[in-house]
Amino acid sequence: MLIVRATKKLLDRIGPPTLDEGEQSTTMLGQWYATAVFWKPQAALFVNESTLLPVLMPLAPATTLLARFPQQVAAVLAAHGIPGTIIGAELQQMHDHRLAKTASRSVVGIMNEFTYLAEAYRDDTPAPDLRGLAMRLATTPCGPLYSKHVSPDRELDALVRSITPPAN
Repeated sequence: MLIVRATKKLLDRIGPPTLDEGEQSTTMLGQWYATAVFWKPQAALFVNESTLLPVLMPLAPATTLLARFPQQVAAVLAAHGIPGTIIGAELQQMHDHRLAKTASRSVVGIMNEFTYLAEAYRDDTPAPDLRGLAMRLATTPCGPLYSKHVSPDRELDALVRSITPPAN
């Protein structure tokens, strides 16, 4: 099960929380945090809680955002060179999803920083390359990762290596 913890401004667009007491994420990456980015066109920024991996995607139509999210995660993971078997397993676990309020101020702070950086990186282009922006943001050093692998792309790589048996 996929759990997305959304900011109030995103919850206002996509609906109320649906997470029941005691429900846990069953995905390899764990919970995701999300917020709305009010560009033209509007976007949604998702940040993985454990790796801080960012994913950007179009917000519209907001009612289908969570249903469209797994395919966008798959595209970003593939762009990072994650093996197809791992992506497939992650997609299988993301079939069922729940929505909740944010719970970590640290991850919300990272989302705010990524929003600021994405604004600077996109250069006011009318239709920014959201996947390209997400890939660029993933190389950003993040304070919570300094004691580990420094940036989300490296943290993702380390996580995948920890669950993938070495090739002979």
